[in-house]
Amino acid sequence: MLSKIYLVVWGFCLFALTSSAQVVYYSADQFKILGKAVSDGTYKRLPDIMADKLRKPVRLLGNNSAGLSIRFRSNTTSVSVRWESLGNHRMNHMADVGVKGVDLYTLEDGHWRFVNSGRPVDKKTEARIISNMQPKEREYMLNLPLYDGIVSLEIGVDSLSSIGMPRVELPVCKDKIIMYGTSILQGACASRPGMAHTNIISRKMNREVINLGFSGNAFLDLEIASLMAQLDAGIFILDFVPNASPEQMEERMIPFYKILREKHPDTPVLFIEDPYFPTTFYDERISFEVKRKNATLNKIFQDMEAAGEQNIYLLHSDDLIGTDGEATVDGIHFSDLGMMRYADKVISVIYKLIDGK
Repeated sequence: MLSKIYLVVWGFCLFALTSSAQVVYYSADQFKILGKAVSDGTYKRLPDIMADKLRKPVRLLGNNSAGLSIRFRSNTTSVSVRWESLGNHRMNHMADVGVKGVDLYTLEDGHWRFVNSGRPVDKKTEARIISNMQPKEREYMLNLPLYDGIVSLEIGVDSLSSIGMPRVELPVCKDKIIMYGTSILQGACASRPGMAHTNIISRKMNREVINLGFSGNAFLDLEIASLMAQLDAGIFILDFVPNASPEQMEERMIPFYKILREKHPDTPVLFIEDPYFPTTFYDERISFEVKRKNATLNKIFQDMEAAGEQNIYLLHSDDLIGTDGEATVDGIHFSDLGMMRYADKVISVIYKLIDGK
Protein backbone atom coordinates (compact mmCIF):
# COMPACT_ATOMS: atom_id res chain seq x y z
CA MET A 1 0.00 0.00 0.00
CA LEU A 2 2.82 2.40 0.93
CA SER A 3 4.61 1.65 -2.36
CA LYS A 4 1.47 2.55 -4.30
CA ILE A 5 1.15 5.81 -2.38
CA TYR A 6 4.84 6.55 -3.06
CA LEU A 7 4.37 5.99 -6.78
CA VAL A 8 1.34 8.26 -6.87
CA VAL A 9 3.16 10.99 -4.97
CA TRP A 10 6.29 10.61 -7.14
CA GLY A 11 4.17 10.78 -10.27
CA PHE A 12 2.37 13.87 -9.01
CA CYS A 13 5.65 15.59 -8.17
CA LEU A 14 7.07 14.74 -11.58
CA PHE A 15 3.96 16.13 -13.26
CA ALA A 16 4.14 19.27 -11.14
CA LEU A 17 7.80 19.82 -12.00
CA THR A 18 7.43 19.30 -15.75
CA SER A 19 4.16 21.20 -16.06
CA SER A 20 5.62 24.21 -14.22
CA ALA A 21 8.75 24.31 -16.38
CA GLN A 22 8.87 26.99 -19.05
CA VAL A 23 10.59 26.62 -22.41
CA VAL A 24 13.98 28.31 -22.51
CA TYR A 25 15.69 28.79 -25.87
CA TYR A 26 19.41 28.48 -26.59
CA SER A 27 21.16 29.56 -29.77
CA ALA A 28 22.06 26.40 -31.69
CA ASP A 29 25.43 27.74 -32.79
CA GLN A 30 26.82 27.14 -29.30
CA PHE A 31 26.46 23.38 -29.80
CA LYS A 32 28.24 21.05 -32.22
CA ILE A 33 27.50 21.62 -35.92
CA LEU A 34 28.11 18.58 -38.11
CA GLY A 35 28.34 18.39 -41.89
CA LYS A 36 30.22 21.62 -42.54
CA ALA A 37 33.25 21.67 -44.78
CA VAL A 38 34.63 24.62 -42.81
CA SER A 39 33.74 25.31 -39.17
CA ASP A 40 32.85 29.00 -39.11
CA GLY A 41 29.78 29.00 -36.85
CA THR A 42 27.31 29.64 -39.68
CA TYR A 43 24.68 27.37 -41.20
CA LYS A 44 26.15 27.69 -44.70
CA ARG A 45 27.85 24.78 -46.42
CA LEU A 46 30.46 26.92 -48.18
CA PRO A 47 32.67 29.51 -46.46
CA ASP A 48 32.28 33.19 -47.32
CA ILE A 49 35.94 33.32 -48.30
CA MET A 50 35.07 31.29 -51.43
CA ALA A 51 32.25 33.58 -52.56
CA ASP A 52 34.19 35.48 -55.22
CA LYS A 53 35.60 32.26 -56.69
CA LEU A 54 32.32 30.45 -57.28
CA ARG A 55 29.68 30.57 -59.97
CA LYS A 56 26.63 32.42 -58.60
CA PRO A 57 24.30 29.37 -58.59
CA VAL A 58 26.84 27.31 -56.63
CA ARG A 59 27.42 30.16 -54.18
CA LEU A 60 23.69 30.56 -53.55
CA LEU A 61 23.09 26.82 -53.19
CA GLY A 62 25.96 26.75 -50.72
CA ASN A 63 23.77 28.86 -48.44
CA ASN A 64 21.35 25.94 -48.14
CA SER A 65 21.94 23.90 -45.01
CA ALA A 66 21.62 20.46 -46.63
CA GLY A 67 23.44 17.80 -44.63
CA LEU A 68 24.07 20.02 -41.61
CA SER A 69 22.95 18.94 -38.16
CA ILE A 70 23.18 20.13 -34.57
CA ARG A 71 24.43 17.72 -31.91
CA PHE A 72 23.51 18.35 -28.28
CA ARG A 73 22.42 16.56 -25.12
CA SER A 74 19.69 17.35 -22.62
CA ASN A 75 17.56 15.83 -19.89
CA THR A 76 14.56 17.88 -20.97
CA THR A 77 11.04 16.42 -21.13
CA SER A 78 10.31 18.40 -24.30
CA VAL A 79 12.21 19.79 -27.27
CA SER A 80 11.14 22.85 -29.23
CA VAL A 81 12.83 24.60 -32.12
CA ARG A 82 12.58 28.20 -33.26
CA TRP A 83 14.10 29.15 -36.59
CA GLU A 84 14.01 31.67 -39.41
CA SER A 85 14.46 30.47 -42.99
CA LEU A 86 16.77 32.35 -45.31
CA GLY A 87 14.52 32.33 -48.37
CA ASN A 88 11.26 30.70 -47.25
CA HIS A 89 11.38 28.56 -50.38
CA ARG A 90 8.70 26.21 -51.68
CA MET A 91 8.93 23.49 -54.31
CA ASN A 92 6.09 21.80 -56.18
CA HIS A 93 7.60 18.31 -55.95
CA MET A 94 8.98 18.30 -52.41
CA ALA A 95 7.38 18.55 -48.97
CA ASP A 96 7.93 21.78 -47.03
CA VAL A 97 9.39 19.80 -44.13
CA GLY A 98 12.18 18.60 -46.41
CA VAL A 99 12.70 21.96 -48.10
CA LYS A 100 12.79 24.24 -45.03
CA GLY A 101 11.89 22.14 -41.99
CA VAL A 102 13.92 20.25 -39.40
CA ASP A 103 13.79 16.81 -37.85
CA LEU A 104 15.11 15.34 -34.63
CA TYR A 105 16.84 12.05 -33.79
CA THR A 106 18.02 10.61 -30.49
CA LEU A 107 20.69 8.01 -29.81
CA GLU A 108 19.38 4.65 -28.57
CA ASP A 109 21.96 1.91 -27.91
CA GLY A 110 24.37 3.39 -30.43
CA HIS A 111 21.74 3.81 -33.15
CA TRP A 112 19.89 6.95 -34.22
CA ARG A 113 16.11 6.85 -33.86
CA PHE A 114 13.70 9.36 -35.37
CA VAL A 115 11.75 11.43 -32.81
CA ASN A 116 9.66 13.90 -34.83
CA SER A 117 9.77 16.77 -37.31
CA GLY A 118 9.52 20.50 -36.97
CA ARG A 119 7.09 21.64 -39.66
CA PRO A 120 7.62 25.14 -41.06
CA VAL A 121 4.65 27.49 -41.15
CA ASP A 122 6.27 30.66 -42.53
CA LYS A 123 9.63 32.37 -42.78
CA LYS A 124 9.74 32.23 -38.99
CA THR A 125 8.57 29.11 -37.17
CA GLU A 126 8.33 27.96 -33.57
CA ALA A 127 7.53 24.27 -33.24
CA ARG A 128 7.22 21.85 -30.34
CA ILE A 129 8.82 18.68 -31.64
CA ILE A 130 8.25 16.35 -28.68
CA SER A 131 6.68 16.54 -25.22
CA ASN A 132 6.00 14.39 -22.15
CA MET A 133 9.30 12.53 -22.12
CA GLN A 134 10.96 11.09 -19.06
CA PRO A 135 13.53 13.62 -17.74
CA LYS A 136 16.61 11.55 -18.53
CA GLU A 137 19.67 12.71 -20.37
CA ARG A 138 19.63 11.92 -24.07
CA GLU A 139 21.91 12.60 -27.01
CA TYR A 140 20.17 14.44 -29.87
CA MET A 141 20.80 15.29 -33.51
CA LEU A 142 18.74 18.00 -35.22
CA ASN A 143 18.88 17.87 -39.03
CA LEU A 144 18.58 21.19 -40.86
CA PRO A 145 16.68 22.16 -44.05
CA LEU A 146 17.74 20.71 -47.38
CA TYR A 147 16.67 23.41 -49.84
CA ASP A 148 16.71 26.57 -47.76
CA GLY A 149 19.13 28.29 -45.45
CA ILE A 150 18.97 29.31 -41.81
CA VAL A 151 19.10 32.91 -40.59
CA SER A 152 18.74 31.99 -36.91
CA LEU A 153 18.12 28.76 -35.02
CA GLU A 154 17.31 28.12 -31.37
CA ILE A 155 16.65 24.94 -29.42
CA GLY A 156 14.10 25.09 -26.63
CA VAL A 157 14.16 22.89 -23.52
CA ASP A 158 12.51 22.93 -20.10
CA SER A 159 13.74 25.67 -17.80
CA LEU A 160 14.33 23.01 -15.13
CA SER A 161 16.55 20.91 -17.40
CA SER A 162 20.13 21.12 -18.60
CA ILE A 163 21.46 21.31 -22.15
CA GLY A 164 25.00 21.10 -23.43
CA MET A 165 27.51 19.71 -25.87
CA PRO A 166 27.24 15.99 -26.65
CA ARG A 167 29.11 13.55 -24.42
CA VAL A 168 29.14 10.83 -27.09
CA GLU A 169 31.30 11.44 -30.17
CA LEU A 170 28.85 10.06 -32.71
CA PRO A 171 28.78 10.35 -35.63
CA VAL A 172 32.55 9.96 -35.77
CA CYS A 173 34.10 13.06 -37.32
CA LYS A 174 37.43 11.54 -38.37
CA ASP A 175 37.93 10.35 -41.97
CA LYS A 176 34.76 12.00 -43.21
CA ILE A 177 32.67 10.78 -46.13
CA ILE A 178 32.86 13.62 -48.67
CA MET A 179 30.05 13.51 -51.23
CA TYR A 180 29.77 15.75 -54.31
CA GLY A 181 26.81 15.76 -56.65
CA THR A 182 23.49 17.02 -57.87
CA SER A 183 20.00 17.93 -56.64
CA ILE A 184 19.43 14.36 -55.49
CA LEU A 185 22.56 14.43 -53.37
CA GLN A 186 21.47 17.79 -51.96
CA GLY A 187 18.28 16.04 -50.85
CA ALA A 188 15.58 16.18 -53.53
CA CYS A 189 12.97 15.01 -52.85
CA ALA A 190 13.22 13.63 -49.29
CA SER A 191 10.10 14.18 -47.21
CA ARG A 192 12.18 15.50 -44.31
CA PRO A 193 15.88 16.33 -43.81
CA GLY A 194 16.83 13.06 -42.12
CA MET A 195 15.72 11.11 -45.19
CA ALA A 196 18.27 12.68 -47.54
CA HIS A 197 20.60 9.83 -48.46
CA THR A 198 23.67 11.64 -47.13
CA ASN A 199 21.98 11.86 -43.72
CA ILE A 200 20.90 8.21 -43.91
CA ILE A 201 24.49 7.18 -44.68
CA SER A 202 25.77 9.27 -41.79
CA ARG A 203 23.32 7.70 -39.33
CA LYS A 204 23.77 4.13 -40.45
CA MET A 205 27.56 4.33 -40.51
CA ASN A 206 27.78 6.74 -37.55
CA ARG A 207 30.30 8.77 -39.53
CA GLU A 208 30.18 12.44 -40.50
CA VAL A 209 29.17 13.08 -44.10
CA ILE A 210 29.82 16.35 -45.94
CA ASN A 211 26.98 17.09 -48.38
CA LEU A 212 28.28 19.01 -51.39
CA GLY A 213 25.25 18.52 -53.59
CA PHE A 214 24.40 21.51 -55.75
CA SER A 215 21.03 21.27 -57.45
CA GLY A 216 21.42 21.34 -61.23
CA ASN A 217 25.01 22.54 -60.88
CA ALA A 218 27.32 19.56 -60.41
CA PHE A 219 29.48 20.65 -63.35
CA LEU A 220 32.80 19.58 -61.82
CA ASP A 221 33.75 23.07 -60.67
CA LEU A 222 37.44 22.89 -59.80
CA GLU A 223 36.94 25.32 -56.91
CA ILE A 224 34.80 22.70 -55.17
CA ALA A 225 37.50 20.08 -55.74
CA SER A 226 40.00 22.43 -54.07
CA LEU A 227 37.71 22.75 -51.05
CA MET A 228 37.20 18.98 -50.86
CA ALA A 229 40.93 18.39 -51.02
CA GLN A 230 41.42 20.37 -47.80
CA LEU A 231 39.14 18.09 -45.79
CA ASP A 232 39.86 15.11 -43.54
CA ALA A 233 38.52 12.55 -45.99
CA GLY A 234 38.10 8.81 -45.55
CA ILE A 235 36.54 8.54 -49.00
CA PHE A 236 35.45 10.84 -51.82
CA ILE A 237 32.17 9.99 -53.56
CA LEU A 238 31.57 11.75 -56.88
CA ASP A 239 28.00 11.62 -58.21
CA PHE A 240 28.00 14.40 -60.80
CA VAL A 241 26.90 12.51 -63.91
CA PRO A 242 23.18 13.49 -63.81
CA ASN A 243 24.23 17.15 -64.24
CA ALA A 244 27.54 17.18 -66.10
CA SER A 245 27.49 16.92 -69.88
CA PRO A 246 29.82 14.50 -71.68
CA GLU A 247 31.83 17.52 -72.81
CA GLN A 248 32.20 18.80 -69.25
CA MET A 249 33.29 15.35 -68.09
CA GLU A 250 35.89 15.10 -70.84
CA GLU A 251 37.23 18.54 -69.96
CA ARG A 252 37.08 18.53 -66.14
CA MET A 253 36.78 15.03 -64.69
CA ILE A 254 40.49 14.24 -64.62
CA PRO A 255 41.57 17.75 -63.44
CA PHE A 256 38.92 17.55 -60.68
CA TYR A 257 40.20 14.14 -59.65
CA LYS A 258 43.85 15.22 -59.72
CA ILE A 259 43.15 18.08 -57.32
CA LEU A 260 41.79 15.55 -54.83
CA ARG A 261 44.57 13.07 -55.46
CA GLU A 262 47.35 15.61 -54.95
CA LYS A 263 46.34 16.05 -51.30
CA HIS A 264 45.01 12.52 -50.78
CA PRO A 265 47.25 10.07 -52.66
CA ASP A 266 45.72 6.95 -51.10
CA THR A 267 42.11 7.94 -50.32
CA PRO A 268 39.48 5.90 -52.19
CA VAL A 269 37.58 7.83 -54.86
CA LEU A 270 34.22 6.39 -55.88
CA PHE A 271 32.52 7.48 -59.10
CA ILE A 272 28.82 6.74 -59.55
CA GLU A 273 26.94 6.32 -62.80
CA ASP A 274 23.76 8.19 -63.68
CA PRO A 275 20.81 6.12 -62.39
CA TYR A 276 18.35 4.63 -64.83
CA PHE A 277 15.37 6.65 -63.69
CA PRO A 278 11.78 5.54 -64.33
CA THR A 279 11.55 8.17 -67.09
CA THR A 280 14.34 6.45 -69.03
CA PHE A 281 12.04 3.51 -69.72
CA TYR A 282 9.72 5.71 -71.78
CA ASP A 283 11.42 9.01 -72.68
CA GLU A 284 13.83 8.07 -75.45
CA ARG A 285 15.73 11.36 -75.34
CA ILE A 286 16.44 11.06 -71.61
CA SER A 287 17.35 7.39 -72.05
CA PHE A 288 19.84 8.29 -74.79
CA GLU A 289 21.40 11.04 -72.65
CA VAL A 290 21.81 8.76 -69.63
CA LYS A 291 23.49 6.10 -71.75
CA ARG A 292 25.75 8.66 -73.41
CA LYS A 293 26.82 10.18 -70.09
CA ASN A 294 27.49 6.80 -68.51
CA ALA A 295 29.48 5.72 -71.55
CA THR A 296 31.60 8.85 -71.23
CA LEU A 297 32.17 8.25 -67.51
CA ASN A 298 33.17 4.64 -68.16
CA LYS A 299 35.57 5.60 -70.97
CA ILE A 300 37.37 8.21 -68.85
CA PHE A 301 37.45 5.85 -65.87
CA GLN A 302 38.98 3.08 -67.99
CA ASP A 303 41.59 5.52 -69.31
CA MET A 304 42.48 6.46 -65.72
CA GLU A 305 42.89 2.79 -64.81
CA ALA A 306 45.01 2.20 -67.88
CA ALA A 307 47.20 5.14 -66.84
CA GLY A 308 47.86 3.38 -63.52
CA GLU A 309 45.56 5.31 -61.17
CA GLN A 310 45.00 3.43 -57.92
CA ASN A 311 42.13 3.40 -55.42
CA ILE A 312 39.52 4.50 -57.93
CA TYR A 313 36.20 2.69 -58.13
CA LEU A 314 33.07 2.84 -60.23
CA LEU A 315 29.57 2.04 -58.99
CA HIS A 316 27.29 1.01 -61.84
CA SER A 317 23.70 2.19 -61.75
CA ASP A 318 22.05 -1.19 -62.35
CA ASP A 319 19.46 -1.62 -59.58
CA LEU A 320 20.82 1.46 -57.79
CA ILE A 321 17.30 2.51 -56.79
CA GLY A 322 15.45 -0.71 -57.65
CA THR A 323 13.74 -1.73 -60.85
CA ASP A 324 10.07 -1.39 -59.91
CA GLY A 325 9.81 2.32 -60.80
CA GLU A 326 8.61 3.25 -57.32
CA ALA A 327 11.68 5.11 -56.03
CA THR A 328 11.11 8.66 -57.30
CA VAL A 329 8.67 11.53 -56.86
CA ASP A 330 8.72 12.86 -60.41
CA GLY A 331 10.44 10.15 -62.42
CA ILE A 332 13.90 11.49 -61.50
CA HIS A 333 14.25 12.87 -57.97
CA PHE A 334 14.28 10.27 -55.22
CA SER A 335 11.45 9.63 -52.79
CA ASP A 336 12.30 8.38 -49.30
CA LEU A 337 12.23 4.87 -50.75
CA GLY A 338 14.75 5.84 -53.41
CA MET A 339 16.93 7.55 -50.83
CA MET A 340 16.97 4.42 -48.65
CA ARG A 341 17.75 2.12 -51.56
CA TYR A 342 20.52 4.37 -52.83
CA ALA A 343 22.02 4.79 -49.36
CA ASP A 344 22.08 1.03 -48.77
CA LYS A 345 23.89 0.42 -52.06
CA VAL A 346 26.47 3.11 -51.39
CA ILE A 347 27.00 2.02 -47.78
CA SER A 348 27.79 -1.53 -48.89
CA VAL A 349 30.51 -0.16 -51.19
CA ILE A 350 31.91 2.27 -48.60
CA TYR A 351 32.34 -0.52 -46.07
CA LYS A 352 34.36 -2.52 -48.59
CA LEU A 353 36.58 0.44 -49.42
CA ILE A 354 37.33 1.71 -45.92
CA ASP A 355 37.02 -1.61 -44.07
CA GLY A 356 34.02 -0.39 -42.07
CA LYS A 357 36.23 1.85 -39.93
